[in-house]
Amino acid sequence: NRRKKKGDSILENPSIPNPFPELCCSPFASVLSASLLPKATSRKKQVIKVYSEDDTSRALEVPSDITARDVCQLLILKNHYVDDHSWTLFEQLTHTGLGRAIEDHELVMEVQSNWVMEEETKLYFRKNYAKYEFFKNPLSFFPDHMISFPSETNAALSHSGILQMFLSSSTYPEIHGYLHAKEQGKKSWKKLYFLLRRSGLYFSTKGTSKEPRHLQFFCEFSNSDMYMSLTGKKISGAPTNYGFCFKPNKSGGTRDLKQLCADDEQSRTCWMTAIRLLKYGMQLYQNYMQPYQGRSGCSPLNITPMRSISENSLVAMDFSGHRSRIIENPTEALSVAVEEGLAWRRRGCLRLNSHGSPIAMSNMGKCIHRSQSWFHHKISREEAQRLILQHGLVDGVFLVRDSQSNPKTFVLSLSHGLKIKHFQIVPLEDDGKLFYTLDDGHTRFTDLIQLVEFYQLNKGVLPCKLKHYCARIAL
Repeated sequence: NRRKKKGDSILENPSIPNPFPELCCSPFASVLSASLLPKATSRKKQVIKVYSEDDTSRALEVPSDITARDVCQLLILKNHYVDDHSWTLFEQLTHTGLGRAIEDHELVMEVQSNWVMEEETKLYFRKNYAKYEFFKNPLSFFPDHMISFPSETNAALSHSGILQMFLSSSTYPEIHGYLHAKEQGKKSWKKLYFLLRRSGLYFSTKGTSKEPRHLQFFCEFSNSDMYMSLTGKKISGAPTNYGFCFKPNKSGGTRDLKQLCADDEQSRTCWMTAIRLLKYGMQLYQNYMQPYQGRSGCSPLNITPMRSISENSLVAMDFSGHRSRIIENPTEALSVAVEEGLAWRRRGCLRLNSHGSPIAMSNMGKCIHRSQSWFHHKISREEAQRLILQHGLVDGVFLVRDSQSNPKTFVLSLSHGLKIKHFQIVPLEDDGKLFYTLDDGHTRFTDLIQLVEFYQLNKGVLPCKLKHYCARIAL
């Protein structure tokens, strides 16, 4: 037995298997080596400040060539968050009320180099569930009345067919429809018929005419970034709340903005998604596919969530007898699961108070929800809508808040069909016990946690199940 020399490790000795092989091929290796390990000292570093939803901030020393995705991965690691591929870095212009999701491949230092001194600009770290949603369901993002295909193309295209046209270098669908445009140097807005083509964005000077002599160039995208209006009508005086604009790189401020607004959220989403695809093309698809690279079963434009090995090996077990057994009958397995759930609920109806004695859940129902990430205490309807919008208008994005009109009730704010809907949660008392309901007492819950858990599994009276909650994270 030779004496172990300094520096030897199980990784250097091939005779000893490595018990943690996943650490050798971590997807975060580039981030860690770039910003955390001593070997990266030769790379130039800079300090950036990143904010969270509750306006806490964190300063990070990062390489000058770090991407937005790498910053997100670094914050995920430092804060021990779960990586569900929806974390995003946002750029927010406070004074003008504009914001945008920085694309995963963009260099953060290049983004900051375009900031101007007179504008207060911040980087935010938050979820964006709608970032690549159009790759999963493009038909809902591109309504028939707003999209035209080349004459030689079959109009009845599949999901993947539409995306392949957007990502192709030779063909590109035409997006068309009415938008309100802010006249340069004026406060007035004018409604015009716009067309998006590969060469840029145009508007017609004569109704809906698409003749070249009637089309006037409005904007191209290579030297500008697209922002969403976060303040609606307040700052710009727009006729609707569905505004977006183009800001030239290193511009002098609001005087150089090209501002537009749509009549509804579906129209704005269609325009902004099409422009993203036009500007970045296949790079967006590569960003979307990056977390799935190397996984079996993932083919281009046909991505399905992968179940883990442990999840595939789960079986229903019965431990009620002297010996455990596998439940092979699906009906029996379902009934056992329901019974276990009811038993868990009965056990959960008793909690311990500060003295260690059990108290009824109905007495705790008024405050137990305040520790939950999805609950937002005393925020307005407008602020709730802003939070959901920033997290992405994907079906099932939600939060629960106090009602402003009735202090004793709560409100469930939910995104569905590119709209934000609000449902009142009403407390009711029966036989001295307090319950909460969304459907006039037909379905009752002892607390808001129980209510949320139920609608995460069942649609019930809601238009869709609760899927993603809006949380105010802290850095």
